[in-house]
Amino acid sequence: MRILMIATNRHHRLMNRMDARPLPIGLAYVAGHLDPARHAIRVLDLMFAEDYLAEVESTIKDFKPDLVGISIRNLATGSYLDPQWALPSSKEVIQKVRATTKATIVCGGPAFSVLPKEVYAYVEPDLGIAGDAGETFAELAGLLDTGEPYHHLPGLVFRESGEVVFNGVRSTSGFTKPPRLEDLEMTKYRQAGFGIGVLTKLGDFAYPTGETPPESDQAAWRVIRPIEEVVHEVKDYEERFGLRKVFFIDNAFNVPLDHAKSLCHALIEADLKLHWNTCLAPFSCDSEVVGLMKQAGCALVIMGGLKGDPHQGETLGERLEPMLEVCRLCEDGGLHYTIAQNFGEPGETRESVEDKLAFLRKIKPSMANLRLGVQIRPGTDLASTAIKEGLIKEEGDLIRPIYYLEESVRDWIVDYLRAEAETNPRWNLL
Repeated sequence: MRILMIATNRHHRLMNRMDARPLPIGLAYVAGHLDPARHAIRVLDLMFAEDYLAEVESTIKDFKPDLVGISIRNLATGSYLDPQWALPSSKEVIQKVRATTKATIVCGGPAFSVLPKEVYAYVEPDLGIAGDAGETFAELAGLLDTGEPYHHLPGLVFRESGEVVFNGVRSTSGFTKPPRLEDLEMTKYRQAGFGIGVLTKLGDFAYPTGETPPESDQAAWRVIRPIEEVVHEVKDYEERFGLRKVFFIDNAFNVPLDHAKSLCHALIEADLKLHWNTCLAPFSCDSEVVGLMKQAGCALVIMGGLKGDPHQGETLGERLEPMLEVCRLCEDGGLHYTIAQNFGEPGETRESVEDKLAFLRKIKPSMANLRLGVQIRPGTDLASTAIKEGLIKEEGDLIRPIYYLEESVRDWIVDYLRAEAETNPRWNLL
């Protein structure tokens, strides 16, 4: 079977300010699970395409695929001030594929997995796979090739009798096979963004990439890759592509703390001379892990800000203390960091806004991202609140970027934070 894999993401701004073109590592892992002895495989990445629809059409006409896999990375770009919806461009790609070939079209990716039925209904592929699709997509390709039944596969989304069907069980992967990178423009990616992605851990589906699982939630990790596999993959990148700039894909590199220290020791012992970045949880940190990260080549960590409802009797200052401690540890250890802080979440007041700004003035990040509003995500308490308040009718509305902004601050907070950000060159308002 001839299989074409297409990465549709073209967004290349990190925090709407920094140029950071993320390599489609998820698609590369899925392609890596396909058997090249059985299938002819090609990967088309649209990140650097000038006319992406023309490139899709010409690639299909040249390659003549029997199966086309489409990876959708983002639902939106994550900015309240500039809420760009990412799905329409992926829908355009699928329409171009359908107009050019009769090949079966299968959708997947992080954005698809957030709301599988709703995204499927909007972009209209033939099939979809929700979850980590490496093994499942490879099995699906084999079943399509031989004409055998495939509707039993986990994570499968399809249309039956006019209705979109999803069994609610997302597919899982052990990420046991290396990603297929040879079809990607590695030279361009080497010069763009924070580095080539290497997966270390993935949070549970309840914690999308960029959100930090609670320190005590040991079930929060759906994937923790063996340290030796991670080190081997990094070595392979350096040997094949001359890559030493890496982004470790991890919701919270420092959780569990022992795992973070062990990985750092392994990187130091391998003497890889890496320059790497990752995400850091604003808790569960000590000076030892900061020192090890720095020694192992960590150049910058991205830290999430304060989220969630306060505990009973806990003041905002008390809630900010663990995050302040981690910031101080990074500063004392010479580890550069960025930090994000939400404004306008439920219960926000002028006093809490001032407390958050006072906190930001106490620390010395490379960049502080002031996030206006909270993007509403399916399956959260905020989604339930948004339904009760009439902001959305149902969770399916969340395939579009919709933000919650507390009514009590809504009239003044945008102009106020914009003025504050203008006086602080390291503050970035989103």
